[in-house]
Amino acid sequence: MRHIGVVTVGRSDFGIYRPILRAIQNDPDLELMLFVTGMHLNPEHGLTVREIEHEDFPIAARIEVPLDGDTPLAVARAIGHGTTGMALALATHPPDILLVLGDRFEMYAAALAALPFNIPLAHIHGGELTFGAMDDALRHSLTKLSHLHFAAAETYARRLRQLGEEPWRITVSGAPSLDNLSALSPLDPGEIHRRFGISLDAAPLLVTLHPETRSSMSAQTLVDAVLTAIEQIGHATVFTQTNADPGGQVIMSAIRAYAADHDNAWIVQNMGTAGYFGLMKAAAAMLGNSSSGIIEAASFALPVVNVGTRQDGRLRAANVQDVPAEPSAIARAIGLATAPQARAALAGLRNPYGDGKAADRIVERLRAVPLGERIIVKRFHDLPAPS
Repeated sequence: MRHIGVVTVGRSDFGIYRPILRAIQNDPDLELMLFVTGMHLNPEHGLTVREIEHEDFPIAARIEVPLDGDTPLAVARAIGHGTTGMALALATHPPDILLVLGDRFEMYAAALAALPFNIPLAHIHGGELTFGAMDDALRHSLTKLSHLHFAAAETYARRLRQLGEEPWRITVSGAPSLDNLSALSPLDPGEIHRRFGISLDAAPLLVTLHPETRSSMSAQTLVDAVLTAIEQIGHATVFTQTNADPGGQVIMSAIRAYAADHDNAWIVQNMGTAGYFGLMKAAAAMLGNSSSGIIEAASFALPVVNVGTRQDGRLRAANVQDVPAEPSAIARAIGLATAPQARAALAGLRNPYGDGKAADRIVERLRAVPLGERIIVKRFHDLPAPS
């Protein structure tokens, strides 16, 4: 029996992981071990560990990451706490392979803790670029810590090779979040209203906004620009919770103040994947700077207004409009995105992030890859010298 550890730090990665977790559970040669940390255990982010418990996934360890604010100092201290806590968990429950995803600082702390234990790391969504966030540096650092790579597209696999990763370690799996499209039924408008009190009589804007952690623009300036544009349009709006990034509390404070003054604005901490997909299906457009607007929204032919630089560098389909964080530019883009013909014009749009069969490719590789010295001892793969 091969033990596959999986690190989950928040609602966003758990939704992406879900088809992989089910596939691991269904494989008789594998045993799942979940290491739950980060925002999952934070009441301010909805204590989303309850969703994991509800779905009966086995939790090997819960690693508290105290986050006493959203300042750079608080985040740096959280990385230290997360590394120490994960090291203690791995000393007690060492998996044969540890699976990590993306680019969150909590995820990086867990991966760093695994290094001295010589536990092979498998990383999902490496090779991507997000110039406007510190996550960009964390993602590339995770690549160098990791021993197996599951890239969402060939463009990203090529960049992994450019980073010196040996080709045999890289699998182009596609984005596993797209697997959920066939595995889950989006909640219908009536169920969304019953569970969350959100009226979908008029198709709303779905807004997810995070700070730009690699930009001179303050979180206050960013959120003010977005809220000013929404106010000008007067559109019904559903806001989702921001991440635990520096400046995240500033954004949420402004959003709460806006929602308190507008009857057609709602805030949700956590809707689960089926609820979030239900909103994407029902929304007039998506607004903000979330990776879900880049990766999943294309599968719903959902127009997206992507604000600022946070997602700069990622592949995007034709449904995405990129605009600066200026109220007038955002308002114009919202108008185009919510026009009656906008969504119809995107019918048949191809999603560049894969075919929705990533979990099978990932789990087959986790099950079959030989363990031992070859996987642990990494060689730098040099590109051919220019002629």
